Amino acid sequence: MASSNGMDRYQRLEKLGEGTYATVYKGRNRVSQEVVALKEIHLDAEEGAPSTAIREISLMKELKHPNIMRLMDVIHTENKLVLVFEYMDQDLKKYMDAHAKATHGALDLLTIKKFMFQLLRGIAYCHENRVLHRDLKPQNLLINKRGELKLGDFGLARAFGIPVNTFSNEVVTLWYRAPDVLLGSRMYSTSIDIWSAGCIMAEMYTGRPLFPGTTNDDQLQRIFRMMGTPTEQTWPNVSQLPEYNKANQQYYPPQTIFQILTNIDPLGLDLLNRMLQYQPQLRIPAKEALNHSYFDQVRNLPFGE
Repeated sequence: MASSNGMDRYQRLEKLGEGTYATVYKGRNRVSQEVVALKEIHLDAEEGAPSTAIREISLMKELKHPNIMRLMDVIHTENKLVLVFEYMDQDLKKYMDAHAKATHGALDLLTIKKFMFQLLRGIAYCHENRVLHRDLKPQNLLINKRGELKLGDFGLARAFGIPVNTFSNEVVTLWYRAPDVLLGSRMYSTSIDIWSAGCIMAEMYTGRPLFPGTTNDDQLQRIFRMMGTPTEQTWPNVSQLPEYNKANQQYYPPQTIFQILTNIDPLGLDLLNRMLQYQPQLRIPAKEALNHSYFDQVRNLPFGE
């Protein structure tokens, strides 16, 4: 599966970024001259690559879809694991930052639709193949010059655990994490990716994160202030979740999200509300979301086919 001496096939160019457990470089295949992204995962000298990671990564090689970044090669050396991905021009975070200066943060409505459609298409494909992403955020969504959006860092969140500590000074963001996960639920299902997609959708409309929490607790408080504090009535069995501590909870009534997203149309609002549901089983599945009337305008466009 992993070749041990394959690094000589690639020339390492400039460093693109440092992530939670890896450093990413731009690279070039010496034979084909194709530009690639080299993701070098630093391995613990004692432990080497966790077998789960190797297993996840072999799974990732099987995921072939226009909205998922292609994993082209895996190179396993003594102290690192190098994943060779197709090269993408930028991530959604950088794309939004670049547009923020021009439009005070928000993306134009058609672009939001195109990006959301591609995001949900990638998620639906993964979920059909029983793969969860678990760490969807604008930094993990890659965009190329053709306006194609692809999910990156797939399966790594599961292979290495949802990261709590980081190698670099990058702070692991809680902003896109589902309330059930924040409340300590271990019952991960596809619905955690749908919550993240909803948060990303809202951010494209405003240019600002919807719930920019600083700690687990602050993150929950921000969600509760907007969506109302969950109770046994609104979310049966919520009080059984490990982190649900009634003592320090103030009760907030639900607000309407439209107060924040004043530029969203009724169909967009309906889709968003179906994604940002407290009860995981009530969140709209990705496949169903793709059939929502919100996407009628873009459904037949030729996205990266």
